[in-house]
Amino acid sequence: MKIYKLKYLSKVFLCGVLLLGTAGCEDDFLKETPPSNLTPDNFYTIPDHAEAALYAAYADTRLVYEGSGIFSSTWQMLEAPTGTSTTETGQNSDLNNLYGLIYDGTTGHVANYWNGLYRLIAQTNLLLEKVPGITPMDEAQKKKIMGEAKFLRAWAYFRAVQLWGDVPLITTPQSLTSEDFMPARAPKEEVYALIVSDLTEAEAAGLPWMDASGRASLAAVKSMLAKVYLTMAGYPLQKGASHYQLAADKAYEVISYANANPGSINLFPTYAEVHHESTENTLEHIFMVQYNNLVAGNPMENMYPNFKPVTYAGPSGTGSTVPTTSFYNSYEEGDLRAKNQEGYFYTSYYTNGTGEEFDLGAPYIFKHFNVTSAGAPGLTPTRNNNLNVPIIRYADVLLIYAEAQNELGGPTQEAYDALKRIRDRAQLTTPDLGTFDQASFREAVWRERWHELAYEGITWFDMVRLRKAYNETTDSFDDFVGHINLNSNKALEEKHLLFPLPTPERRNNPNLSPQNPGYPEF
Repeated sequence: MKIYKLKYLSKVFLCGVLLLGTAGCEDDFLKETPPSNLTPDNFYTIPDHAEAALYAAYADTRLVYEGSGIFSSTWQMLEAPTGTSTTETGQNSDLNNLYGLIYDGTTGHVANYWNGLYRLIAQTNLLLEKVPGITPMDEAQKKKIMGEAKFLRAWAYFRAVQLWGDVPLITTPQSLTSEDFMPARAPKEEVYALIVSDLTEAEAAGLPWMDASGRASLAAVKSMLAKVYLTMAGYPLQKGASHYQLAADKAYEVISYANANPGSINLFPTYAEVHHESTENTLEHIFMVQYNNLVAGNPMENMYPNFKPVTYAGPSGTGSTVPTTSFYNSYEEGDLRAKNQEGYFYTSYYTNGTGEEFDLGAPYIFKHFNVTSAGAPGLTPTRNNNLNVPIIRYADVLLIYAEAQNELGGPTQEAYDALKRIRDRAQLTTPDLGTFDQASFREAVWRERWHELAYEGITWFDMVRLRKAYNETTDSFDDFVGHINLNSNKALEEKHLLFPLPTPERRNNPNLSPQNPGYPEF
């Protein structure tokens, strides 16, 4: 059951507004205090308040995916600059600037992403301060809630530090009287230290290995730690071997559990299951951002073909994120991920979802296409897109392990097996282990990351930590700086390793100066 269904649907947004401003509301679990008089000081008095506040924090994970003007969503900030996608619409100037690598601090997506992350950080900071004082409350429940909050705060800070480098490090609730109400940027090393600390504490919080409700699990925490360590091993911190070892060890803990419990954590047998409502929060989906159409529908419909009748609604969709032909063609011959209606791209679909098959005229991304809501032959569409957005899949964990283990001295059998599992599902032949050296295995793993994890908000972070970009023409990797994105024929520059700080935030907080290098001050 999704965490935003049933009676908690109202609590999610109720508390999201309540804890950040004023709101009137009614719910049985709040009856001790008149709703209009609730404040952070008198709200956190019973265990149900802690649970409701946690649901509000989970709701805030959606903020970095929401709308950014006509035909665009905030999540596209991590896709457009990768060069793997283009657009069939031109109405959104901010999105066009992202595709053209000419974005700056005034770009709406940048401000929205920053605000979304820091709202989540504010929500978790308040929860982490207030929940310990709730009595009576079962200590195991309290510890679990605190662990989940720390996982969410770590997730937010991990994204922030990768996007902007040095960022404000806020760990307590803020008010107009706070000493650091206008915080300066903290060194990225300090931000990473908090991320690791939060995840380590979450790891010891008594979370279940998997949680089909969509809440953070032990597998999610360990997987996130593996990803953090892998990032710290690369740029910009360059911790090297020590952190490749930490990343390999943490990923292997998840893999070991999965090997012993294949019915709990595993790869889905088919790619269709990666985007099906019936498989959400299970097996390969280690952590997802939750969606329910009664509150908020899946925001990935910008990937639907532009004005093609692929859903019950007829001609619809914006096509503002579509694959470049060059990236689509870079998949190996026979790769199931590029096979029509079996992989992540479709070249045909059914009129209004359930009618006659028709040719789309080009490959489109169907990795986030919801057949349950949109319709398919023999399937009546629900018209409610409740599909979640994947954040951590087991496929990612396998590739993290393969990459990290290889960096410790070359490919091992275990690293090879992890890579091979990804390729086996794609029905690709993997060369024998003995044919690889460290360098060739490294690029083989990177190549699978590009092809397996595309359009999931992961590729850009890989480009930044590796200082590399995939060259679809040569099937190899270029240095980040100087690589030409074929979607715009523009070269990546040194400044693109970080996003600009949002101009509205810098105008409100002079302590955020200076701007990241290469971008205009205002």
